[in-house]
Amino acid sequence: MNAPFNSARAALRDPFTAFVCDDSTADILRPVAVEHGWAPEKVNKGGLRNAVQSLSVSASPHILFVDLSESGDPLNDINALAEVCEPGTVVIAAGQVNDVRLYRDLVASGIQDYLLKPFSADQLRDAFANAQMTISGPRTNEPSLERPHVVAAVIGVRGGVGASSIASSVAWLMGDKAGRTTALLDLDIHFGTGALSLDLEPGRGLTDAIENPSRIDGLFIERAMVRANDKLSVLSAEAPINQPMMTDGAALYQLQDEMRGAFETTVIDLPRSMLVQHPHLVNDAHVAIVVVEFTLAATRDAIRILSWLKANAPQAKVIVVANKVAPAAVQEISRKDFEKSIERPVDIVIPLDPKAAANAAKLGQPLGKGANPKIAQPLGQLVAMSVAAVDGQENVEVSDSGSSLMGKLGNIKAFVGRKKAA
Repeated sequence: MNAPFNSARAALRDPFTAFVCDDSTADILRPVAVEHGWAPEKVNKGGLRNAVQSLSVSASPHILFVDLSESGDPLNDINALAEVCEPGTVVIAAGQVNDVRLYRDLVASGIQDYLLKPFSADQLRDAFANAQMTISGPRTNEPSLERPHVVAAVIGVRGGVGASSIASSVAWLMGDKAGRTTALLDLDIHFGTGALSLDLEPGRGLTDAIENPSRIDGLFIERAMVRANDKLSVLSAEAPINQPMMTDGAALYQLQDEMRGAFETTVIDLPRSMLVQHPHLVNDAHVAIVVVEFTLAATRDAIRILSWLKANAPQAKVIVVANKVAPAAVQEISRKDFEKSIERPVDIVIPLDPKAAANAAKLGQPLGKGANPKIAQPLGQLVAMSVAAVDGQENVEVSDSGSSLMGKLGNIKAFVGRKKAA
């Protein structure tokens, strides 16, 4: 949980406070609190509403237990609680609603754990032990000092070219195969598929960040992002389509800045409309992955976007990726004519494979996971080129249980040279 920090109040923080709705819950909490050296008087009656009222005028504890049993809208009430909690407060909630979606939404909104009532004293002890580890232990996403941070912006020149699929695959490969802690930031606020492609609930983290930019800090990132696995976390949204997201882009840029401190890689799924509205979002991008298709409309828009990137993101290495490429006989425009029109080679070609795409969607996993070699090889090369653009390595291995997706990835300059000669 997070709110504007007040150092004077922080000095007065208690180690533990609880707000419960019934005597039976209080009776379980008090002896366990005593075991931890906490005052049993810190178990208060009143539930979540009383918690919000009390913490709005007093310092937050390090560990906060709240009972949601009397809450009609737990998610909104938890968000109200977040507004009055100090940074670093670990929140454990309890309630009577046995719903996996609610649990995921609550965890995504920033609570540490959700206990289903009635719970046992041992379950409570485990929850407190995890909370104490969170307070005292190191951050799980601490970046390595030996690896420079990589910011890769993935931009589709047209809707439907598969830029989001490429973004989720690159993010997954960065974490699972390249071993880099990775954040996937999906900036399609209303229709993003970053979480969906990984079979995750998006949570409210991204919309909360836009609505309350002052809450964004390292702790917010740690709480708001939805974890796909040990290496990959996602910040996505499904904002109501009748709710415009009013932002000048400052919150989104601040999110990127915080991710640089928490992860080794940031992959941004950047809708092309964002380039017009918020051009500063690519100011710090090391790599711009431009996803195209061999059509007349995509050719026109690729020319415009490549020109825009040259003027607005000169620091970024541009990688052109042709996605879902059909056999030459059925292409609207040939690769040769496309490259001639955009005045540069296509760096990566990913063939059309409807079966692989359908299977990935059914399994709720990115296309790069378990894909056949015809797709896995260019995706692995794309990851290698992205990392090499920052750390200067000419050979970047993307490992898979001792071997890479392609065996040993070849020299990147040689690869690009072969594409130019094609």
